[in-house]
Order: sequence, then C-alpha cells, then structure tokens
Amino acid sequence: MKNHQLPRHIRVSGYRGGHVQGIAVDRAREFMYFSFTTTLVKTDMSGRVIGSVGGLAGHLGCIAYREEDGRVWGSLEYKHDSIGKEILNRIEREEDVRDGFYIVMFDVDKIDRIDMDAESDGIMRAVYLREVCEDYAAEGHRYGCSGIDGVTFAPAPGVTNGAQDLYVAYGIYGDTSRRDNDHQVLLRYHADALLRYAAPLDQNNMHNEGPTHPDGKYFVYTGNTCYGIQNLEYDAARGHMMAAVYRGEKPQFPNYAMYFIDCTRPPVRVPLAGLDEEGDTLCLADFGERDESSGIRGSNFPLGATGMIALGDGLYYFSKKFRDDDGHGSDVYLYEENEGAVGGLTPI
Repeated sequence: MKNHQLPRHIRVSGYRGGHVQGIAVDRAREFMYFSFTTTLVKTDMSGRVIGSVGGLAGHLGCIAYREEDGRVWGSLEYKHDSIGKEILNRIEREEDVRDGFYIVMFDVDKIDRIDMDAESDGIMRAVYLREVCEDYAAEGHRYGCSGIDGVTFAPAPGVTNGAQDLYVAYGIYGDTSRRDNDHQVLLRYHADALLRYAAPLDQNNMHNEGPTHPDGKYFVYTGNTCYGIQNLEYDAARGHMMAAVYRGEKPQFPNYAMYFIDCTRPPVRVPLAGLDEEGDTLCLADFGERDESSGIRGSNFPLGATGMIALGDGLYYFSKKFRDDDGHGSDVYLYEENEGAVGGLTPI
C-alpha cells in the first residue's frame, strides 16, 4: 500500500478485555493489528475485523510487525500487582498465574476467525525474559521495574545500517519518593536468536525458555514516568525511537508525554543518577522541546501511549482509545510532519 492510499481514519471497537495497548501494520498485505490487553485483533485497512485471538490471562502491551518473518511481536506480562489482579478479575479467571515476562510472536497468517485461542489454536509462541524477571523480583523492584510494555525493531545504537534488533522497554513504577526510578530501561535482543527459544505457552505451567542475558541493556534519563514507556516506535527517517509514556509526577522534571531516544550514537557508560552503579546510557535526541532546568528534551504531543506507527515519508499513525456501551475501542488517525505543531505533527 502506497502512502497516498493510506486511510486517514480507522476505527475498531467492541472489546471488553481491556483498552487498546498498541497497533501494528503489515503494509504489503494491508492488515492492521490491535492489542486490547487480553486480545489481539486483526483487521483490514478499513477496520473490518478478520479475526481475533484471546485466551490470555496476562497483559499484552505494545506490538510491532516484523517483515522478516511475517509475525506480530509483543510484550506479555503476568504479575500479581494491581494491574495483574485487575486483568484476572476482568476475564473471571480463578486459576493463579505465576509472575512471568515474555516476548510473544503471533503467527498472524493463521488468524482467520473471531475468538481464536492463543494456546489451543497454536497461534502464539513465547520467549521468557529472565533479565526482566530478576529486576522485577529484586527487593524494591530494581530500577522501579514494574514489568515490560513498549517494543520496537531498530538497529543497535550507533549502527546505521545494521540488522533490526528487538527492543523492549521496562514498565517503571511512578513512586515519587524514590530516586532510583528516573531512567527508562531498554533491553536489546537479536531477533533471530530469540526465535530459537520460542515455544508454545501453557499458562497453567509457563516455561522458562529464553536467553540468559540481553544483547544490550540501556538507560535513558528522562525523569520518572507513570509505568514507563507504554509504546516504543523506531522512526528510521529521523534516526530515533519515539517513546510514549504516561506523564510522571515529580515536579523537578518536565514530565513530557513523549521522548525521542537517539539511535545514531553509541551508548556511553557513566554513573547513573540516583543509583550506586554505572550503566550504558543512551541520550535523548536533539528534537522537540528542551527543559532548561533539567536539560531533558521531549514533547507534549498527547497521543502515542496507546499505539503509534512511523510509516515513512513523514507520515505516522496514532491510536486514540475510547469506550462506549459496546466496550473498548481505538480510533487510528493519520498524521504528518509539521515543524510548527506540538510534537512536529498534525492530523491529515
């Protein structure tokens, strides 16, 4: 599908498993994908539903389409905090599910009807993320780790023409009394290597198949946010990752709604603010607004936390959640670059 043929508005609604968490697109075959917390939905580019996959007792977050294997990848977390308990109550599942954090891959070619099951229909495979589990389980939740959410594919930092690796962003608890939760945390994995671990997920007996360590672990100083990076999207034209968040509440920070992580520069190992350790840090791009007191850059652009796609040629899709009598829905709008607008973007 060429850019001039892209629809300006796509609407999908009627889902009760949770609000929209992320969107993805297969431009070649003209399919859209929506994550509604416990359900993955497949539509055509007009929003007509082709099929859906449920049966998840965890939180399916940000999603991304990978052209190399024709799968939709996403973050999936199982935990016993307020978010996890709300999900189990919503789907009326009585069985206990242990804590676990996974990257999942959906064989979307198999999605051809409504209400398919991620387990029994053989659509989803999962990779266990040991690094996340260890940080989450550490006393006090190391780095404020509340799990995972944002995912995208991008080259290794400082590599302009390298392979597209998978990045997954931590959720970060928004505790305003802490000083050790003011970084965003990103893990990088070689995507093809992850596929070697991918296995079906039995939610009653979840596996631990996954790499011992990530291929990179990076820190980005933004100030605290409410639950970290909700959506992550690599913008190849600009050379940065767009990181949409729920605004933080610490008054010493600008608390932007979106940050832009520079992918053109390699990481620098430095002492981490608020932590008694060093880490590989990525810098924010010279883009958007700049807060003079902290030096932090970002944007007050209000969309992106529930889904965004960089389409190329200065075009973007952003999801806006809504709820009506039928359940949760998503309005997806087409935006274009506009240097004079908030976030440099305006709707078409």
